[in-house]
Order: sequence, then structure tokens, then C-alpha cells
Amino acid sequence: MIGYCGAPRRRVIWPSRRPSGAGSRCGARTSYSRHPCPVSPVTFTLTLQADRHEQGADRSRLRRGVCLLPLHMAAEIAARHAKLAGTTFRIWIHQKQGEGKGERVATGGQSELLGILLRLREVLLGSHMPLEVPDVDLARKVREEMIDQLEDYILPRAIQIDAPLLAVVGGSTGAGKSTLVNTLVGQPVSETGVLRPTTRDPVLVHHPDDAPWFHEARILPDMLRSSTDSGGTYSLQLVSSEKLPVGLAILDAPDVDSVVEHNRELAAELLGAADLWLFVTSAARYADQVPWDNLRAAAQRTTAVAMVLDRTQPKAVREVSSHLARMMSARRLGDAPLFTVPESTLDSQGLLPEKTVEPIRSWLHSMSADTTGREEVVRQTLDGAVRSLSHRTREIADATEKQAEALSTLRAHADTAYRTRVEAVEGATHDGTLLRGEVLARWQDFVGSGDLIRALEERATPWRDRLSKAVRGRPQSAEQLLDAVEAALVSMLKEHAESAAEETATAWLATEAGRPLVDDSDQQLGRASPGFRSAAEHAVQDWQNAVFRIVRDEGADMRSKERFVAYGVDLLALSLMVVVFADSSDAPGTAPGVGGQAGDGVAVARKLLVAVLGEDAVRELADQAREDLRVRAEGLLWSEHKIVDDVLHGLQLSEDVSAQLRQMVRDIDDARLMELPS
Repeated sequence: MIGYCGAPRRRVIWPSRRPSGAGSRCGARTSYSRHPCPVSPVTFTLTLQADRHEQGADRSRLRRGVCLLPLHMAAEIAARHAKLAGTTFRIWIHQKQGEGKGERVATGGQSELLGILLRLREVLLGSHMPLEVPDVDLARKVREEMIDQLEDYILPRAIQIDAPLLAVVGGSTGAGKSTLVNTLVGQPVSETGVLRPTTRDPVLVHHPDDAPWFHEARILPDMLRSSTDSGGTYSLQLVSSEKLPVGLAILDAPDVDSVVEHNRELAAELLGAADLWLFVTSAARYADQVPWDNLRAAAQRTTAVAMVLDRTQPKAVREVSSHLARMMSARRLGDAPLFTVPESTLDSQGLLPEKTVEPIRSWLHSMSADTTGREEVVRQTLDGAVRSLSHRTREIADATEKQAEALSTLRAHADTAYRTRVEAVEGATHDGTLLRGEVLARWQDFVGSGDLIRALEERATPWRDRLSKAVRGRPQSAEQLLDAVEAALVSMLKEHAESAAEETATAWLATEAGRPLVDDSDQQLGRASPGFRSAAEHAVQDWQNAVFRIVRDEGADMRSKERFVAYGVDLLALSLMVVVFADSSDAPGTAPGVGGQAGDGVAVARKLLVAVLGEDAVRELADQAREDLRVRAEGLLWSEHKIVDDVLHGLQLSEDVSAQLRQMVRDIDDARLMELPS
């Protein structure tokens, strides 16, 4: 949402509460009609006023401006500016068409609490819990409830303590909530009937003078406002009635135990936005578990609650109400008012007799008329809600820590698998593994059966004549040897890449957190990537070209080039590859563990290189070629590891969220020592 502040016009952007993609809030109510969050019809003028008692306050640098913004946005701007030393912020509320104005002043300490709560909201929005770990479903639900309550109730109520009292009427299926609301208002405003559920859209009834408080997105900002039943799209139906006093609004919520899941979720959210719960039950449902779960949560948060025992036969009222009162006392609700509404005949409008609801109506009206009493109720509920945030933030901190630990475990599995395979590749390139099969056969074809060795041992014949005779007619054999070396290296690299991927997937599948990542991934995490063989072929070819290049460069630096020219770059480069595959030691002889025909072949290659280039040069070139191959092979495998690592990065898990949340718990507890907004 974008609004404009002050002069010159300055954009103020309120970030979306529900990010898209993998980090979306778990369990979002996708069927709800989302409020498009237009610029609020109420104008909020933010005035930053320097504390007159603060020495050195620079009033000339404080900003002033008119913001067409919802209250929670205005609060964030004000809270940010209020961090200036020695300042307070003041929000002037100008209603539409100059119908009146009010004023809210927050002290520096209150600004601090607002700032903490706003930061908590942002951290909660970013505290994604995508990994399936123990109790994660409960943690996701708690996080969702916390964000809802912050946006729907705590932030707007902390800013406007003098807004009308919102009494949410909730309770069990068939308890008569809508009939009770209609009777309290004095006219049919909420649908009733025998079919369940009857309440589809929540209905909020208010006095006409209180309309600006509810038509804008001050509370329940995600819900579309309407003036009629929207046909099941879950908008907030607003009804204006002069039969309600100014300062009181009544909201008819869906059943807390509805058979429709979205209704249950919505009921919980609406109860979380209430200053006062008017909890309705009946003789048939008062002992049900689900309503008491909601009431237990209310007691833990010290939410103001009044109980209504409805639809009870007159002769059973005393017995049932006594039992209900004992149950309330046992659940820390002994101080809550308990009203009884006996089963009665409805009039032509579907309303109860006035005398049956008069005690409830009088209690609500007297509360709205008593400013001090109303604010005490609001303050009690608000303080309890903030305190419950602190407790639940600890739960989310624990849950995000479990997420970080699971992420670390998954990453360690992948790192171990690929690191092991990198080390295996490094060993296989110089322990003689590659000097088998096709490579050995092609090398023997290339050097001949003893011709090259005898040529090296002859002393009388000139170098060029001896070597030309020894390797005459073998360019095709050299090409075949080069192809065999490439095929052996590519096959070995592919084998280890496949093994690393398979070992990673196997380890992940053995964990609760990793199993969905493997099963649901678009990548085949248990296999090397489709392009790996092509990448390996290019890498091996580049390495072979590099070996030819370093041999050629070495020959260019030699004082005597007769032997180098006699043998040629091809023979020397291929000999160097054979030496690299066979031996990483400094010994001039056959590589340890390489025997038989392979050992003889290595001996030929080393003897040839030493005869032409010298012992020191051979050792240096072999080390250089071996290191080059190691770097290229390692890069290939770690590029495969990156595919797996990208899956983990795609979870958008921040490993420091837990620490942030624990710090906010301490900050909230410290800030609560100061008085809530007055």
C-alpha cells in the first residue's frame, strides 16, 4: 500500500503481510476475500513534538505531515520517528468531513513498546518454518495466530485505546448466538435458522457515529467490508444501528466448533480481535471440549470474558448454571460474569423476550457509558494479549531453532557425501585406478611391445632415427589413447557424482525434515544432474589441452631441443598423463600398488619423461598436471553439491531468527513494565 506524507510528498510503503512463494504463511485462509487495503478514509496527522524538558531538543528538525494511512501504518512511522532522543509522538485523528477529531499521545516508553511489537510482526512474517520437524504444525498455527492478533487487535488497540469497545459473541454450534445478538441490538441484523452454520459472514453492529472506526482497516485489515451478506466469501458485514450506544460494537462470530474449517479459523481470529468475549453456550453443549479450549486460552491471556448460558429449559437453569459456574472457577474464570437466557418463544422478528436479555444489555451499555470501566476492560485484555505474545514468542523461538538445527543436519549430510566423493576422486586420479582396461590397452598399443624401451636404451643411433622407428605409424594410437583417458575420467567422475547424489538423498529420506524435499523436488536429487556428463567431458578435454600446453611450454624453455623434438609433444603429454594417474610420490620408479603390465607401462612413461625433461622437471610437471585435474574434478562435484544446496537456500530459513525472537521476548517484558497507552 502506498500513501503520501507531508510536503513535499513522500512515499510511505507498508510491506505486504503475506509474502508469496515458499515463504508464504502456512495455513493462509485462501478462500477469504482479502481487503485490498485502500488508503484509509480517515486522515491521520502525525505531529512529532519535542519534549520541552529535554535539553538541546532541535524542534526545527522534527517533521510534520498529513498521512492518508491506516492507523497501524501511521503508528509505524510515528514509532520510528519517536526513537529520536527526547521526543514523543502525537496522532491527531481527523474523521471524514470534519465530523470530529480526537487525540492520542504516546510517551517515549509506549513508543518503544509499539516499535518492539512492529518489529516482532516483521520477524514473525519472516520466520518461515517449511521443514517438517516434530510439532511444526502447532508452531505454524501459533505463528499464524500471533500475526493475526498483532494486526487485528494488538497494534490498532495499542494506538487507539479510546476506540469503541468490541464485544465478540462466540461459542458453540446451535447455542443461539445470532438470535442473542439480534435481540441485544433490538432488530434482526444477523441470519438465524436451523441449518448449520448459519453465520457465514461475521456481522459487526455499531452506532452510526462509530462508523469511521470500523469502515477503515483499523482492525481486521485483511477482511473486505460489506453492508450485506456476501454469500460465503468471508467479508466483514457492517451494520449501523442507533439502538447501540456510542462506544460499543457487537460482532457475531462463526461457531468455534463449526464443521467448516474456515469458520473455525475465522472464529478464532475474531475472538483474538475482541476487547471482550461474550461466550455463548447451551445446556446441551456447555461441557464440550472445543469451546473450553478457547476459554482456557482466554484465561491464560486474561481476556475479559462473560459467559451466557442460553437455550436452557427454565427448570434446568439453576442446576446447569451452578455446574457451569464450578467449571468456570476450576478454569480460572470464576470472576467472569455468568448470564442465563432460558429457552423462550421468539416473536415475529425472531427475537427473544426483552426481559431475558436485559441483564446482558444493561451490563454492556453501562460498560460503554463508563469510560474508566471500559478502558479498564480494554487495558486488561490488551495487557494480557501482549503478555501472551511474549510466551508464544518463546514457543516460536524454540520452533525456529528446531528448523535451524534440521537445516544444519541436512546441509551436513550433503556436505559429507560430496566431500567424501571429492576425496575419492582425488585418490582415484593417482592411485592407478585409471590405468586399467581400455587406457592400459591403448597405452600399450601406443608405446609398442618393447620398441620404445629398446629405443631409449640404444646409445649409438641418433635420437631422431631411434624414436622415429619406435613410434612410426602410431598417430591413430595416440588419438585412441587420448579418447580412452577421457572416457575413463568422465566415467569415474560420473560414478562419484551419482554416488554423492544418491548418498545425500538416502540420508535426507531417513529424516522427517528431508523426506518431503526429496519427494517433492522438481530436481531428481538422488541422481547427478542431466548436464553433468557433458560438463565432465568439457572439463576433461580442457585438462588434456592444459597438459599438452604445459609440456609444450616446458619444451620451449629447454636449452637442447633435440630430444624434445624427437619424441614430440603428443608422446610426452600422454606419458605425463600416465604418470599422473599412477604416482603421486617423489619416487622415480613404478607407483606403489601399480604392478604387472600397468607398472611396466608407468615405468616406460616415467623413463621417457626423465630422459627428455629431467627428473626435477618431470616431478614439477606431474604435480602441476595433477593439481589442475584435482581442481577441475572438485569443481565439477561441488557444482553438483550446489544444486542440493540451492534446495536448502530456497527454504529461505534464517538461522538467526531464534536469537532475534528471544531478544524480543526480553524487550517485550521490559517494555511491559511501563504503562500501556492511556
